Amino acid sequence: MRPRLSLLLPLLALAACASKDATQAPSYQQELFSTGPSPYARNFDAPASEACEAARRALLSQGFMTTLAQPDTVDANKNFQPSSEKHVVVSFHVVCTPGENATNTSIAYVNAVQDGYALKKSDTSASVGLSVLGSLSLPIRSNSDAMVKISSETVPAGKFYERFFTLMSHYLHTVPRSSPVLGDDIKTRTLAPSLILTLPELTPTSIVVQAPAAAATAIRASDAIAASAPVAASSPTTAQ
Repeated sequence: MRPRLSLLLPLLALAACASKDATQAPSYQQELFSTGPSPYARNFDAPASEACEAARRALLSQGFMTTLAQPDTVDANKNFQPSSEKHVVVSFHVVCTPGENATNTSIAYVNAVQDGYALKKSDTSASVGLSVLGSLSLPIRSNSDAMVKISSETVPAGKFYERFFTLMSHYLHTVPRSSPVLGDDIKTRTLAPSLILTLPELTPTSIVVQAPAAAATAIRASDAIAASAPVAASSPTTAQ
């Protein structure tokens, strides 16, 4: 009886574990969908476009590479290598929507997913035919090792998102803002006559240009004077 009892105890333990796993609710049924404050959302006193711009800068400052950047959506990811045979990718997804009660407010919804990869090595066998021993199978290590996705999990709520929202608030104060000017705020006023700048009247200056004919006459007169001067000096004297 004792040997049989020792064999039955492990079987009963396995049956109890199997029944416990069967009664455990699936993960999606553990979602509460509560109407209270969400740990994945945060209200900001800024328009949705400025909130997403602050989220983009916060992710870039921490080494994340943005794959999508729009006025209301930001996607980014970052790679981690815990060991030589493990690889982790954290993907961020941010959505910015207008606020519910006041203008120039927004709500930022943040979700981060962690994907795990592991290096998988596959063994292949090859058959070698020998005349004496016959066919022989030898295991050969394949060189086509690859990273295989082994897990994917949403980062649970906690300090991780709190730190991100704090950094996002910091960059929100550094985003350049521009406020529109309403039509009622624009006022016009006519300047007084004494403040109007008057320019002095400019009188045109006449420019005298010598006619070409007068210039030619002056040139001919000067040439005639120069030609007559040597002739008068070389005239012969009368003999006595």
